[in-house]
Amino acid sequence: MSNAPIGIFDSGVGGLTVARAILDQLPNESTIYIGDTARGPYGPRPLAEVREFALETLDFLVEQGVKAIVIACNTASAAMLRDARERYKVPVIEVIQPAVRRAVAATRSGYIGVIGTRATVDSKAYLDAFAAAPQLQITSIPCPLFVEFVERGETSGPEITKIARDYLAPVMEAKVDTLVLGCTHYPLLTGVISYVMGEGVTLVSSAEETAKDLYRTLVENNLLRDARGEAPTHKFLATGDAKAFESLARRFLGPEVTRVEHQDL
Repeated sequence: MSNAPIGIFDSGVGGLTVARAILDQLPNESTIYIGDTARGPYGPRPLAEVREFALETLDFLVEQGVKAIVIACNTASAAMLRDARERYKVPVIEVIQPAVRRAVAATRSGYIGVIGTRATVDSKAYLDAFAAAPQLQITSIPCPLFVEFVERGETSGPEITKIARDYLAPVMEAKVDTLVLGCTHYPLLTGVISYVMGEGVTLVSSAEETAKDLYRTLVENNLLRDARGEAPTHKFLATGDAKAFESLARRFLGPEVTRVEHQDL
């Protein structure tokens, strides 16, 4: 089982930020990444629908024989994390708790902002996760258009900068010193978000922390792949247009994306 791949799932390209961190921190591991691009983005959808789509996609990954699942999607994590952990025998890693732990450690003032899709913000998943630290002041703001821009590959320019200024005004008014990027698409907008927020605000991306959680889980379950074996393999799947996804994936992840295959669910 230790030589089996790690399954990584997102509604689109955003989860590639998590995949990049996993490849960097666990270079000996094989992976299968699936983006549910035919039905994504999940952010505007009702949570019940997200739960249905996400579990269907995770069922597919488990059928491929993965040794662990990474839900590289905040909206899906908010919708069905508990269901997934009850449903599957393999470890399930998510992106919300790692980001919260990093934000709690990073803040100096106790004022923290969270930006995410509308579904993630409405689910209050981050507020629930921060509940263990009631002394903190949390401001949560939905930024729905961010995902659309990332999915089109538009991560800079005057239009996205104006939208970012409008979205981020409430967290700036709240004088946050730490901002959680509560969607795995958002690290691809780090440049514009950092520019608007200013150098005094720490941006927290869940990608690095999620990869650390995965590493810890594999060690604790004796699931690390033997580095002396064959070279790891990386498979990329999309439920929608594979060619369009391949172009974006190669841009955001790098040369590890040699080919993207279409996958019906």
